[in-house]
Amino acid sequence: MNEFEYEVDLEVRLRDIDFMGHVNNAVYATYLEQARDRYFTDVLEVSLADVGTVLANLEIDYAQPIEADESVTVALGVRELGDASIPIEYEIRADGTVAATARTVQVVVDAETGESQSVPSTWRSRIESRR
Repeated sequence: MNEFEYEVDLEVRLRDIDFMGHVNNAVYATYLEQARDRYFTDVLEVSLADVGTVLANLEIDYAQPIEADESVTVALGVRELGDASIPIEYEIRADGTVAATARTVQVVVDAETGESQSVPSTWRSRIESRR
C-alpha cells in the first residue's frame, strides 16, 4: 500500500500568514479540511457539504513552520476503515519537506437523528481500491 494515496496542492494565502511571517498554526487545520473536501469530491464523488459526516477527532504534530513563499502539498491516506468512521492520516509538506503530520476521524452520521451509521458501501469500495 502506498502510504498516502491522494495529494493536493494548496496556495498559501496572505491571510494565512501570522505576525511571525509564517503560516499560523491554526491554518494547518484549514489545510487539512481543504484536502479532505477535495478527497471526498474526487474519490468518493460526494461533497462534504452534502453528506452526513462530522469531524470527531483532530490531531496535528508540527515539525517546522511554513513560510509565505513555500508551496504546500497535503498528502492523505485512509489506512483502516471503521464501521462508521473514516480515520485519515496526513502529511502537510512545504516545498517537499514535511511541515506537519496529522490525523482526523470523520464519522458518518444520520442527518436527522445525529446517530452514527455505517460507512456507505460505495465509499468503502472507492477508498479500498486506492490502497
